[in-house]
Amino acid sequence: MKAWHKASFLLIGIIFMFFLTACGGQESSSSTNEGDSASNEEKKDLKDVKIVLNWFPKAQHGGLYAAQENGLFEKNGLKVTIEPGGPQVSSIQMVASGSADFGLAHADQMVIARNQGIELVAVAAAMQGSPQALMFHKGKGIDDFDELNGRKVYIQPGITYWDFLKSKYNLSNVQELAYTGQHSNFISDPNSVSQAFVTSEPFFLKKDGVDVETKLISDAGYNPYNVVLYVTKDYLEKNKETVKAFVDAFVEGWYLYKDSYEEINKVIQKDNADMELESLKFEAETQVDFVYGGDAAEHGVGYMTEERWATLIKQLHDLGLLEKTFDAKEIFTTEYLPKHESK
Repeated sequence: MKAWHKASFLLIGIIFMFFLTACGGQESSSSTNEGDSASNEEKKDLKDVKIVLNWFPKAQHGGLYAAQENGLFEKNGLKVTIEPGGPQVSSIQMVASGSADFGLAHADQMVIARNQGIELVAVAAAMQGSPQALMFHKGKGIDDFDELNGRKVYIQPGITYWDFLKSKYNLSNVQELAYTGQHSNFISDPNSVSQAFVTSEPFFLKKDGVDVETKLISDAGYNPYNVVLYVTKDYLEKNKETVKAFVDAFVEGWYLYKDSYEEINKVIQKDNADMELESLKFEAETQVDFVYGGDAAEHGVGYMTEERWATLIKQLHDLGLLEKTFDAKEIFTTEYLPKHESK
């Protein structure tokens, strides 16, 4: 009888332990499912926004891609779609029409857009200065721009900085020829000059066995911010939290790109297979001073000043590209930039 009681108690104990284990397993499974559900809900709650680039994906968009690749946008509650630019794509027209929420453009393009009644607001400048330059064969460079006289200059018709140079210097003896993006004519004439970006053309010419020198357009006093992040005035007024979240991720992305550009370049290349990793590396390393130098060294990536914008507005008005001047505070704000800490 005692043996039977012992067996009964043993059996009851086993059943009880099995019950506890089963309940625990069910609770654990339930918690996991709840976690998955919460994660899915968070993803559903992400706000969809689109940004259109000022050109095909390049290293000049490195901060944006670093933010995307490292989940900074999602962390800030955003699901970001990156749309490439190109010669047939106007980021300003797309943003103005509502086809995109954010855009990238050069500062002078934004100022000129006001003549079309498009009110844009810059919220961060990826590049403190402009890498636009004139390119010469090695040993054929110039000290000042009036020394261009007597030479062939391959320049894109209507490019703003060329109008500025012609207004500041007497270039009446320059032979202007249309820039086509091809460099065969420049290569064949050692005295010729071509427009360029110091972050790209010297690399490609070097690959062709041609050593070149460059002179930055900014040396003449024309130096608009480049790769500027902007929205419309109307969008900003209605979506301040979204703009703040985007700018935070964008700026942090640039700091991440500084130390991981070779990895992020592989991501950029997926969106622009025509770009070689070697070329992206050259661009990333050449643009360092433009992105992290200047005012950005003290105030952080993305920083802009009223003085720089006011100077640009006056320059474009003097060139006849603006009907009237306006307050620089209307076209930019640093309100949404993150507080700068030494990186």
